[in-house]
Amino acid sequence: MNSFTVTVNGQPREVQGARPHTTLLNWLRDGGLTGCKEGCAEGECGACAVLVSRPDGRGGTRLESVNACLVMLPAMNGQEVITAEGIGSPGHLHPVQHEMAVRGGSQCGYCTPGFVVSMAAEYYRPERTSRPERKDGEHHAPNGFDIHALSGNLCRCTGYRPIQDAAHALGTPPEDDTLGTLRTRPAPAPQPLHLSGPDGDFHRPADLPEALELLAEHPGATLLAGGTDWGVEVNIRHARAGVTIAVDGLAELRELEWHDGHVRIGAGLNLTEIERRLDGRIPLMAEWFPQFASRLIRNSATLGGNIGTASPIGDSPPTLLALDASLILASREGEREVALADFFRGYRQTELRDGELIRAVKIPLPLAPITGFYKYAKRRFDDISSVAVGIALELESDNVRRIRIGLGGVAATPIRALKAEEALAGKPWTKRNVREAARVMGQEGTPLSDHRASADYRAAMLEQALLKFFFEKSEVVRG
Repeated sequence: MNSFTVTVNGQPREVQGARPHTTLLNWLRDGGLTGCKEGCAEGECGACAVLVSRPDGRGGTRLESVNACLVMLPAMNGQEVITAEGIGSPGHLHPVQHEMAVRGGSQCGYCTPGFVVSMAAEYYRPERTSRPERKDGEHHAPNGFDIHALSGNLCRCTGYRPIQDAAHALGTPPEDDTLGTLRTRPAPAPQPLHLSGPDGDFHRPADLPEALELLAEHPGATLLAGGTDWGVEVNIRHARAGVTIAVDGLAELRELEWHDGHVRIGAGLNLTEIERRLDGRIPLMAEWFPQFASRLIRNSATLGGNIGTASPIGDSPPTLLALDASLILASREGEREVALADFFRGYRQTELRDGELIRAVKIPLPLAPITGFYKYAKRRFDDISSVAVGIALELESDNVRRIRIGLGGVAATPIRALKAEEALAGKPWTKRNVREAARVMGQEGTPLSDHRASADYRAAMLEQALLKFFFEKSEVVRG
């Protein structure tokens, strides 16, 4: 079958002869929907943002913004997309478009459609509309708008203040709001698909057993989940896969279950879903989520994908190493469990065997009561780490009963700070002991100098992270 259907702005569109590496962005533009633009082709600017319909977990629909430049078109089979053109029209402006216009949020207009899409996703976010008067720190306005919803959108000429003013002026969607009514019906599920062509095959299996059969038949296949890494490879490096297997819609990879001794998080859940479903119950992850890229990226990126790419600067491994996590790996032959600390074998190399994929992440319970995540990058948000540190501490009286420290950006793989952990184990949690352990931690790994940071800077940040953790958490310890 080399044809399929995608619903765009309420209208089904048949796709004929699509190639596995055609992006949603290029297909939309070829179809005349040019409000969706290419700015960077790697998910950093938001000019290509579109809304997609996703299940809300209660039989309804969430409208979430994603980067169309990173979405492979065949992965949208049977699903629903809303572009800037579908949000409003010149004669009937959407409230988001109206506020952007009257408050001077648009000048050249290149980035405006992407801002409108991301702002519309936040406008319809159920948690905002159910608590419109909430004010939470510096990032939420009295109308509940989380300005971080726009963190993946770049403005090139107007300035952010009028855009922020537009966001903070938005009210609650009226009952007859056209897009708002979409939230009351079930979101369309991804449909199975097989495309075959001269530049590769694309498979969307119906379930996990079928996916594992395909992976056994094609052990070198590219697994596609959120596409936030693979999309960059396709766009920037012109990578092509002989066989692509889309696993993002598999129900078996989308479970999040609490058990007596652990919590199990499906590898196919995107980070936004995980954050929402955990609802702060794993504080270290709650601290990490807002620092991972942008909302646009988190709406697509999966935990399994971030781990599976085996990047030494991925943000999730330091966090999960501190939580002493393990991975459930699945193949046609069955499942096995591997400690995350043993999963990374070398630069971009893992313990995955031919025919295996990451099914879930397993975090042991109870959790360490004192945790912290520290990320050092050139920008505070929406940037790649130079160094990332996750720390989980358990004290007994004033002594260190257990400490786990995960590091990223200081070796060919994410690592545990084993020497620093050993320097603290069983000792009093004092400034003197922590300072000594920080000096030890500064010598962990094999940091390199590159365009992001020097080796000396990385080593210094390791020391500072542990010291910062000590001084920030001293009130928690005393309490």
